[in-house]
Formats: sequence, structure tokens, C-alpha cells
Amino acid sequence: MDDCLIGIDIDATTIRVACIQDNEIENMVSEEIRDNEDKYLIIDQIAVLVDRVLIPQVSGIGLGVPSVVDTQKGIVYDVQNIPSWEEVPVKAIYEKKFQLPVFVNNNANCFVLGEKYFGKGQSFDTVVGLVVCDSGLGAGIIIDGMLYEGRNCGAGEVGMFPYRNSIMEHYCSGQFFSRREGITALEACRLAAEGNAQIQALFEEFGIHFGIAVEAVIYAYDPEMIIIGGPISRAFSFFKDTMYSSLESFAYQNSLKKIAIEVTEDKRITLKGAAALVLENKLNCQV
Repeated sequence: MDDCLIGIDIDATTIRVACIQDNEIENMVSEEIRDNEDKYLIIDQIAVLVDRVLIPQVSGIGLGVPSVVDTQKGIVYDVQNIPSWEEVPVKAIYEKKFQLPVFVNNNANCFVLGEKYFGKGQSFDTVVGLVVCDSGLGAGIIIDGMLYEGRNCGAGEVGMFPYRNSIMEHYCSGQFFSRREGITALEACRLAAEGNAQIQALFEEFGIHFGIAVEAVIYAYDPEMIIIGGPISRAFSFFKDTMYSSLESFAYQNSLKKIAIEVTEDKRITLKGAAALVLENKLNCQV
């Protein structure tokens, strides 16, 4: 990849901005979100961070957010944990500021694009990236080599699938641990790694539910590969076996053998995927 790009990754508490060239992060800066009640302060905070990594060779900017996105207009709605961002036309704001093309999408789509362009998904045409975080479960979907968003950028809302008189993400995200033990996903991962038998057993139970979520994803999208990311992916070894045991109920076992299930190896893959929004737009323009 010869393009020089900027990626912006916003999560519940942190803004990360990087200049990416030759498939690698050349320069990265990050800050905690200073005031999630002030819409314009966050807009300016992001702009200052972009200025710190911007170089003349940059050809575009991609931004990933944990929210619903109008990807055509570049408007974000109801960003998680940033109440002031109810409706923000970030594309228009930053294109005017930087005089560069800007593309916006949700974090799950950025995750799978990162894997497509820079990670484990490079050799596959149909890939689902499952992002398992504290607040929920989402998916980014690549079909026939291209990002599939759906009409309203909601094609990957697998956490909202009905499950056990509730929804899937209550059992297949950090919510499972907060509801059961009052701890975050990162705390659960730490305790399991430290040998806490109670939390390790909880991860085994989590794996049963997560296997059912994976099964639903396979029925819906029939991918060549599923890549698991997000904080809980770090504890994959604690729920891998029960996940696979749960998948024994899958109706088409011969098909299941052909599907690779992997865990991301790049903790900055979503940030890289935000930058890859620029590349994906170029690909769409060529079709």
C-alpha cells in the first residue's frame, strides 16, 4: 500500500490518531476524551491530534466511532458514552478543516477493514469480524471482498439478535460479566489470567453463549473466516473449548470445518481499519 493515510479511532474514553504508511503506523497520538458533554470541544480535540500527525503526503482521513453512522453524509448519531454527539456532521467539518477527503464508519466495520487490508483477512473474500467489548457485541462484514454495511450501516448488529428472552450481547459481551459479577471485561480477563477459578468458570459459561453467537453468524453470512477482536478476545484461551463444544450443534458440520476462526493479533487493527476507509472508498469507486 503506497497511500499515506490518517486513521482516527474513538472509543468510549479515548481518541487515537495515527499516520499510516507502507502498512505501518508511522506516528500515533492518543488522549483521553476531555469533556464528553461538550460537542465542539471534542471536535477541536480531534483536530489538534490530527494536526500533530498530518504530513503533506496524506491523501485521506478515516474515522471510526462507536455509533450509528450515515456513511454517505458522514454524520454520526448517538455516540456511545459521548452524550453531546447526538448528531455531528464530522465528514463536512473535517473536510473543510483539512481539505482532504474524510470517510466515517462504525468501529466494528473499521475492525474488519483493518483485518482485510492489514491483517488476517487479506487472503479471504468473505470475512466477519466479531468485536466483543464491554458494552456490546458487533460485527463487521466483508462479502466478496467488499465491506457490507446494509442500508443503514446496521448489517453487523449481531448483538441485538434475540436470545434467551433477551438479546445476544447480554450474554456475549462484557455485559455478561458486569451483570453476573459487577466487573468489566478487562477485569474479568485479568482475574482469569491470575488464576481466579470462579472467573475462569464464568468464561467457560461465556464460551457456550458465544459459540451460539458464532453459530448464528455462520448461518447468516457463511464466511470463510471469523476474526474475534475487542478486549474479551484476549481471554480466548479461557472460553475457546466451550465455544467449540457449543458449535457441535451446528447443523452443517462439514461446512464448519471449512471456516477459520481466529483471534486478532494486532491491538491497533481498528485504528488501521479507520484509515482503510479511504482505500475502501477507492475500491467502491472502481466497481
